[in-house]
Amino acid sequence: MNIILLGPPGAGKGTQARMLVEERNMIQLSTGDMLREARDSGTEMGRIVADVMARGDLVTDEIVIGLIREKLQGDIAGGLIFDGFPRTLKQADALAELLADMGQTLDRVIELRVNDDALVSRITARSTCGTCGEVYNDITKPIPADGKCSNCGGTEFKRRADDNEQSLKKRLMEYYKQTSPLIGYYYAKGTHCRVDGLGEMSAVKAAIADKLDG
Repeated sequence: MNIILLGPPGAGKGTQARMLVEERNMIQLSTGDMLREARDSGTEMGRIVADVMARGDLVTDEIVIGLIREKLQGDIAGGLIFDGFPRTLKQADALAELLADMGQTLDRVIELRVNDDALVSRITARSTCGTCGEVYNDITKPIPADGKCSNCGGTEFKRRADDNEQSLKKRLMEYYKQTSPLIGYYYAKGTHCRVDGLGEMSAVKAAIADKLDG
């Protein structure tokens, strides 16, 4: 099963994707991770990516599609989770063409729906483990009292510099301008599902499982 996790920054896409990887043996295709992996790979595509990134230029849609094509040629029996791509209608069309070329389908698009004010409150209280990336929240999931990550035992935690109210509102505006049209796009294709992204982590996980298995 191939899926897209769709939602604004801070909606919990990364957390839910990690759990799907662990429990369903899916492969998470994060644009940032793919670019860094390609840059360090030494392949022809990797050299192209490294050159673009070294110049500080934006990576083109064609490059990202090329990286996804490479992933589709590997072992993807557990299915794929697209994280951070597509972001625009043009990219959605390109992904659809690629999947069709590779004999694959897009089975579900899970939109993690959130309330903006609640999201701002959540994100400004967020911190992550510097070792494994486990997400904590000062209110709903504070860092353990012993100062160690419950996932890996790491002791260094960090906050993103742009996890502040002003920056987050700008990122939300960009999301609504560029990415939210995908909701209607995938609704028309019959693959769109909606989940409350502000529920407890376990409740969100259960709701996603229901959409995938239903």
